[in-house]
Amino acid sequence: MIRTDWSIEEAQAIHDLPFPEIMYRAQDMHRRNFDPTAIETASLLSIKTGGCPEDCGYCSQSIHNDTGVKATKLMELDKVLRSARRAKASGAQRFCMGAAWRSPKDRDMDKLCAMIKGVREMGLQTCMTLGMLSPEQVERLRAAGLDFYNHNIDTSPEYYGEIATTRTMEDRLETVDRVRKGGIKVCCGGILGMGEEAADRISMLVTLATLPAHPDSVPINLWNEIRNTPVEKRAKPVDPFALVRAVALARILMPRSVVRLSAGRTGMSQELQALCFVAGANSIFVGDVLLTTENPAAWQDRELIGKLGMRFAPLRAATVPIAAE
Repeated sequence: MIRTDWSIEEAQAIHDLPFPEIMYRAQDMHRRNFDPTAIETASLLSIKTGGCPEDCGYCSQSIHNDTGVKATKLMELDKVLRSARRAKASGAQRFCMGAAWRSPKDRDMDKLCAMIKGVREMGLQTCMTLGMLSPEQVERLRAAGLDFYNHNIDTSPEYYGEIATTRTMEDRLETVDRVRKGGIKVCCGGILGMGEEAADRISMLVTLATLPAHPDSVPINLWNEIRNTPVEKRAKPVDPFALVRAVALARILMPRSVVRLSAGRTGMSQELQALCFVAGANSIFVGDVLLTTENPAAWQDRELIGKLGMRFAPLRAATVPIAAE
């Protein structure tokens, strides 16, 4: 049964179960809804890097953080499509395109829609993360055939003010709701290791699990150390078992959501990643770079999946029909 009425107390009780018990419950839930041996793959490209006016304290692309990342213009269509072809050749099922904006300008929408259509023609699923969207922009992206829209809530409502001030949690949830109502699948998760406590991780997952509909994809990120960001001063390493508990809790609270191990995998051992898969994670990003941070090499992922006797899930065709011209 899919529930959207989870309480913090219920989630806390599940989170605090003895490790064998929470793992059993998560794996049982995972098997009820997914093939436990299959891992989905996505690739992420920064189509517009740096210069973002938001003050997110973890981000290398904010103009408020002196991280050395230079602002670029929106990439040209042919370069994006070349990257998408390489991603497909490397085994990616979904091609995600991210732009460092507070929100896209209407003058950029034609280019963005052309990117979506071009990537879909390759048979890849499409995803974008562009910041906040107006209802009209949601409709244009949907009409172009966008399958997924990523808009993370980052952390708990209680801790959010420590992370960003130029955009509120309510702003983020409003965009998520707008995307869902507009007929685009939602990709929404958060970041661990920014100085938050276990209670914040639980609260973040409960926030997602009590939305009117669970996100279709839930990325679980570990914060990558980025110099000269506010989070650098308060970041705390996430205990490996705490990460696994968070993944397991996400799987139990949101049984049919794809749970993606996202940023931070370069700092995870193969054993830790395997535990996360057993706990219910069933998707990873492939490719050497995630926006501006490192990601495991393709051979490392192939080696790990081979050792576990698992497999990369077969490529699925794009799912959202393109509106008639």
